[in-house]
Amino acid sequence: MALIASIVTRDMEKLVEPTGNIYESIAIIGKRARQISTNVREELSSKLAEFASTVDNLEEIFENREQIEISRFYERMPKPSLVATEEFLEGKVFFRKAEEEENSSEL
Repeated sequence: MALIASIVTRDMEKLVEPTGNIYESIAIIGKRARQISTNVREELSSKLAEFASTVDNLEEIFENREQIEISRFYERMPKPSLVATEEFLEGKVFFRKAEEEENSSEL
């Protein structure tokens, strides 16, 4: 089984390139990672809600293989921060600066 590296060295210049400021780039990546995390969490919750039961039988809870497979699938997914960073570097993340928006509305 091949392990995917969870730590990747990034070129700082490539991260700065779209915004001109490393802190802005990191803030944008962080916001996108939160969006991805929220979407994945909602998707997982909706899939697991199908298995919710009102029965307190522990044997039924531990024997549900399909539920376990769904959980394992989501555990193996790449972390939201890695996905957000890749999207940012590939130019797939749309962002705008508040100052530019204010200046354009004054014209």
